[in-house]
Amino acid sequence: MEQLNFKLSKRLIDVANFLPAGATFADIGSDHAYLPCYVCAQDPSATAIAGEVNQGPFDSARATVRMHGLTERITVRLGDGLDVLEQADDIKQIVIAGMGGGLIKQILADGKAKLETVYRLILQPNVNARKLRIWLHEEGFVLTAEQILEENGHIYEILVADREGTGPYEEGLLERQFLFGPYLLKNKTPVFYRKWRKEADKLRHIIGQMEQATHPDAERIDQFKQELAWMEEELSHE
Repeated sequence: MEQLNFKLSKRLIDVANFLPAGATFADIGSDHAYLPCYVCAQDPSATAIAGEVNQGPFDSARATVRMHGLTERITVRLGDGLDVLEQADDIKQIVIAGMGGGLIKQILADGKAKLETVYRLILQPNVNARKLRIWLHEEGFVLTAEQILEENGHIYEILVADREGTGPYEEGLLERQFLFGPYLLKNKTPVFYRKWRKEADKLRHIIGQMEQATHPDAERIDQFKQELAWMEEELSHE
């Protein structure tokens, strides 16, 4: 492996581990192109496109790629979301990490036409993973793996979705599985419990505030109470 002049975060190493050998992937919102450089330095058969929407990070990404002698295998492009991809790229995997779930969903929805050759999505939302699970399910992507991890006091989830495979969802449990993650529910780690203890506390506070409103939204309060009941039930298994 070529020597890298940076240390990749544990979060991005875990993301990279879901790429197969010989990946032809795009890293959208690549920042300094650390992830593509890490992958391509480890795997001489991998190639990547690093997409960046802002000029500053785009320039940094190009400098990182040049510095590591990877310009033949990593192309850095300036553009919004999946606009940086061209049909000729024949991209097989897409990584989008370090953004909110709502923004990742928007990037995928806006660039849906660019997903035709893609058979794996590796997504790491900082918040609102549920939105992504719902979108993937509706669009026919099969959730094939999930991971939850903690780094520097932040808890992250990684979702992996493929074009083919056996879906993890069960009839009657869909909404609950969208919320917690079907794989994470089956293998509840200490990090899972830490995340959902915090989320339950937040939700109790929100419900309390909503109930004191001049015109309480009864339907929304009921929905939140249902979600809180699910959280409390899962936490009771700790």
